[in-house]
Amino acid sequence: MNDVSTTPARPTLAAVARLAGVSNSTASLAFSGTGPVSDSTRDRVLAAAKELNYAGPDPRARSLRRGRSGIVGVVMEERVRDAFHDPIKIALLDGIAQEIGAIDAGLLILTDAGDTAQRIDDAPMDAVVLIGCSPRLDESVAILRQRGIPLVAIEGDPADDVLTIGQDNRDATRIAAQHVKDLGHERVAVVALSLDRDRTRGPITPELLAAGTSNTTIERLAGVRDVFPDAPAYATRGSFVDEGRRAGHALLDDPNGRPTAIIAQSDLLAAGVIRAAEELELSVPADLSVVGFDGVRVDGLWPYDLTTLVQPAVDKGRAAGVAIVDMLDGRTAHPATFTSVFHLGNTTAPPAR
Repeated sequence: MNDVSTTPARPTLAAVARLAGVSNSTASLAFSGTGPVSDSTRDRVLAAAKELNYAGPDPRARSLRRGRSGIVGVVMEERVRDAFHDPIKIALLDGIAQEIGAIDAGLLILTDAGDTAQRIDDAPMDAVVLIGCSPRLDESVAILRQRGIPLVAIEGDPADDVLTIGQDNRDATRIAAQHVKDLGHERVAVVALSLDRDRTRGPITPELLAAGTSNTTIERLAGVRDVFPDAPAYATRGSFVDEGRRAGHALLDDPNGRPTAIIAQSDLLAAGVIRAAEELELSVPADLSVVGFDGVRVDGLWPYDLTTLVQPAVDKGRAAGVAIVDMLDGRTAHPATFTSVFHLGNTTAPPAR
């Protein structure tokens, strides 16, 4: 007789229930931690499970019973490595995770780097949150709508039928620009987030702005130009300190007509602008006022207390998570718009005379 190699069968909940002398439903409740199960019964079930080396119900079977994967997808506009250097992205993810815990779901992070469309096309997901006003947002929406997956967008302008969690980007930036104007500044420039599908780096021309696809960038620029209609702007490839530094040098290296104030569309970009100013031996704020947007802690920025707009990123993430839970539970989900708070730090002052 030939020896046949076999893989031991996975212990079942029914076997645990038999050994513990309880019903299958009682054993299930003991594992879930819900329902009227006494401590002694729960201890007996867990002891039987330990004896049989049973780790818990098969999550694949549970997913089949519920008709769900237990996964909420999150689509972001940059590589995961870059996203996790952005405190705002981390705060948004934290807020989403807090709320979807109510339905025992986990997060699957997808990005626009690489062949994301293919992954969006076949990844097992119950719902999706779109973060960051991606230049490819329209493509993602089309794919996910075709799959019939519930969608929530955090900012952006994806489509009329996609629920959106918004931010007062234009109004908030207008407040910052008015603050700079009230200080007496006239030569003001903008360091912007990525604007178009290709994340083109450089001066924002009328043609580039007309082709822009990032709603956040466009709205924040509009807020500045409500106050300074002719303010020049420089587009970066994203919210990174190095990008702010590069843009800062582009705007400040030529002393002829350099701005006396720069309004950056993120705190990380603002930190990069300050670094560029220091390298040019310009004093902040005596020679250059700098304003950011986000209200996050930026490593290495001390002794500066950045003048900025503080946005409630965790609350935005939680609102998206609540909307996802409502959709999956068959309730009506509601959009929301959040307001930023102006924070006066020590990086703005009247221009030097």
